[in-house]
Amino acid sequence: MRDVLYLEQIEQAEALLKPQRVEVLRQLAEPRTCGEVAERLGQSPQRVYYHVKRLVEAGLVEQVSERKVRGIHEGIYQAGARAYWLSPRLVGRIGLHRAQDELSLGYLVDLMEEVQRDIAGLDRSAPELPSFGLSGEIRVRPELRKQFLEEVQSAMQDLFTRYGGAEGDPFKLAVACYPKGEEDHE
Repeated sequence: MRDVLYLEQIEQAEALLKPQRVEVLRQLAEPRTCGEVAERLGQSPQRVYYHVKRLVEAGLVEQVSERKVRGIHEGIYQAGARAYWLSPRLVGRIGLHRAQDELSLGYLVDLMEEVQRDIAGLDRSAPELPSFGLSGEIRVRPELRKQFLEEVQSAMQDLFTRYGGAEGDPFKLAVACYPKGEEDHE
């Protein structure tokens, strides 16, 4: 099972974005038969099989094995990933292609789309993927905002300059800085 399946085809999104299918998919985090899923969800096995079949056709679920019960072959299915990310390209770009101002929200949205696509494309079968995530909250008084942003930009530029040679393993470094919404302050 992959960590992330990045959905770029509209057919995959259509198959996924139905509440009953999302529930079936959740049940298939572990290998299960349609009968087992049906029992857990209080639905008929036929109804669950219909949804599982659509999810298999879309490449979101895999049949991992099969067993014979009372002369009938019963498939055992499992979700293809732990998380499913919808590509922003499914909607299509509306407006300008790339925000030029690095201090704009539009640039940040473009950057997050790029990071999402890059992470989804990583080879999860590799024995080791050296990576890390860092998140924190910094409070900056309004009169110091410009200075703060300039210092962050300078620190990142220093790293790019120091490690930006042509030798070694390539890494992507993306930093996002944005104001927290009012509901997040609690």
